[in-house]
Formats: sequence, structure tokens, C-alpha cells
Amino acid sequence: MTFTLYPAIDMRGGKCVRLLQGDYKKETIYGDSPFDMAKSFVDQGAKWIHMVDLDGAKDGKRVNDQFVIDAAKKLGAQVQIGGGIRQEGDIVHYLENGVTRVIIGSIAVSNPDFAMEMIRKYGKGIAIGIDAKKGFVATHGWLSTSEVKAVELGKRFADAGAETFIFTDIATDGMLSGPNVDAIEEMAMITKKEVIASGGVSSIGDLNRLKEIHAKGVGGAIIGKALYERRFTLKEALEQMN
Repeated sequence: MTFTLYPAIDMRGGKCVRLLQGDYKKETIYGDSPFDMAKSFVDQGAKWIHMVDLDGAKDGKRVNDQFVIDAAKKLGAQVQIGGGIRQEGDIVHYLENGVTRVIIGSIAVSNPDFAMEMIRKYGKGIAIGIDAKKGFVATHGWLSTSEVKAVELGKRFADAGAETFIFTDIATDGMLSGPNVDAIEEMAMITKKEVIASGGVSSIGDLNRLKEIHAKGVGGAIIGKALYERRFTLKEALEQMN
């Protein structure tokens, strides 16, 4: 298992945006075309693109899916998508149109039986997205916090056959303050599955810290704001990681 970098494209209203700690009122627009942004990352060497349909996460249905499918079909990189996936038809829609991995988030909390059935049916095509706020799972575009502990949810789905988890510590997301390495490591150790770190990466040094726990199951990192704020380029990061 190599340590994979996942440049992030968050989509809202057809544009590339970033939210501060998931707050829809704290939005910065970074580009008018999610496809062009994805192409720029692939041109720099990206093997994977991480895409999030923020409208979908809020509305509970697919909104920006065409950008995702265009990227998956035309760019030659693998794509994973989260946001607005609430039913099996959403999963099928993406997987049948070239997307490699679909991320189930909020519904893993609200309807775990459904999520487990999807894991059984689609295997590695499903990732479980766990967003944590002070150790507890946040849902519905981070608008609410559940009473479920993040590591307990991870263990439950690992036991059910999930192979990949995307773990976000909301406190660090968009803050460029460094990832919560201890929480990421704990999730990997408890699930004994691949955990992709999300939130807080501000430097190549942060990526090196995460790569140091690669052997414990941390398979990669999602990078968002640091790229958009030009802290470093994806090309520079890939050169350092390889």
C-alpha cells in the first residue's frame, strides 16, 4: 500500500470552494470549473482526485454529479466522491459512470444497516467517511453532532467489512493548523483498515508526519486549502512523498 495524496475539490453551485470548518457561511471560491481544477491536479501527477458535493451533502441528493463523472471518464485518474449519497441509486450512478469509490457519510450514522448492505454489495467501491467533532461523529454537512463516538463507528464498520475510511477532524479542517495525528492514528489502530487522513494539512511536513504512521494503516492524505492557498504545489508534494 503506497501513501496516496488526494487533492480535494469541494463543489458548491458548480464552483470550486472551501468552507472553514464545514461552515456554509464561511466560503471561499477558488475556481469556476471543478473539471478544470481536477485536470490541473492530474497534470501535476495526481493518481486520485477527492471530490465533495457540498450542495448534495446539504440537500441530501446529488447536485454536482456531472462534474464528477466528467473527471472520472476523461482525466485518467481515479475519483472518489462524497456528499449527497443517500440511496443505492446514487452509488450505482457513480460506480457505473467511472467513479472508483463512493463515500458514505451521514447515512452510516442514520441508517447503519443500509451502509452495511452497501459494503457487502459493492466492497472496495465504498468508503466510510467519518467526520469527528471532539471525538463524536458529525453528520449532514457537519450541521449536527451525534452521540456516536467516531472510533466506535469505525470499529463497527470495519467488522462489517469496510476496507477504507476517510477520517476528518472538523476542528482542523480548513484551518491550516496541522492534522490531528493522534486521532487519525487511533482510528487506524482500532479499525485495522486503511484510513485516509483529512483536514488540517498545511505543509509538506504535515504530510511527512502522516506518512510516518503509514505502516499503522494511514494510507494517504486529502489536501485542500493548502493547495488553494499555494502553501505548496501538488507536484512538489508528490515529489517529496515518492
